[in-house]
Amino acid sequence: MPTPPLPAIMIEPIVRATLLEDLGRAGDITTDAVVPADARATTALVARRSGVLAGLDFALMAFRLIDPAIAIHVERHDGSRLSPGETIATISGPARGILTAERSALNFLCHLSGVASATRGVVDAIAGHKTAVVCTRKTMPGLRAAQKYAVRVGGGSNHRFGLDDAVLIKDNHVAIAGGIRPAVQRVRAHVGHMVKIELEVDTIAQLDEALSLRLDAVLLDNMDPVMLRQAVAMVENRMITEASGGIRPDTAVAIAASGVDLMSIGWLTHSAQILDIGLDYRD
Repeated sequence: MPTPPLPAIMIEPIVRATLLEDLGRAGDITTDAVVPADARATTALVARRSGVLAGLDFALMAFRLIDPAIAIHVERHDGSRLSPGETIATISGPARGILTAERSALNFLCHLSGVASATRGVVDAIAGHKTAVVCTRKTMPGLRAAQKYAVRVGGGSNHRFGLDDAVLIKDNHVAIAGGIRPAVQRVRAHVGHMVKIELEVDTIAQLDEALSLRLDAVLLDNMDPVMLRQAVAMVENRMITEASGGIRPDTAVAIAASGVDLMSIGWLTHSAQILDIGLDYRD
């Protein structure tokens, strides 16, 4: 099933802020000097290499905000698997507007398609295992909703969106609280019944203590596949198990084979390589 697009009301402020940053105090002085005001052009968004398309609505919003007279014909939609040379959309109309919006549009499209492509690469690598790929809060400021959307487009799922929608008790919380039990007890006394609670552990002894508490999920931090398999056996489906910490494409299969429910991967959003997409002049 295709990933539902983000509402335009969420996309517009992000794209508008990006365009305003690029336009600065004087606008596009290069294009205004070189291109006649009445010039028109036809261009195309074209994939330079294989990957998964994501962020097209962000790119198209950039063109529309700069000049509503720009016409757009979409040929490929988010979630499409792209081949080199494949046309994604045709952009035509006032040439000044197209050139002014070009870089902002491509920044969104290349980055978000890179996130989706990286996610799909891991999802495909662990196909056949029950483990789901999820992202983290390691997102770029202002782009969390966009990046998490791109992860979904790539076949992954989302971890919590922020500090307010779920509890994740990490090692520093435990240290300051004086132990796992008091940390969990304080959370239980503080949050409502709709809030899920996850605890991070990095040893089998900590996991053993966690199993005596009422938790929804346990984050198995920086455990190798052998330890992960032991941890999954101990949990016996009493809570969700999540592997985290330095997971790479070359280690993902062994981690998924341990039987964990989730693997959370921060680099999907903070370090994924862009998907090379260009805007080619056609006429």
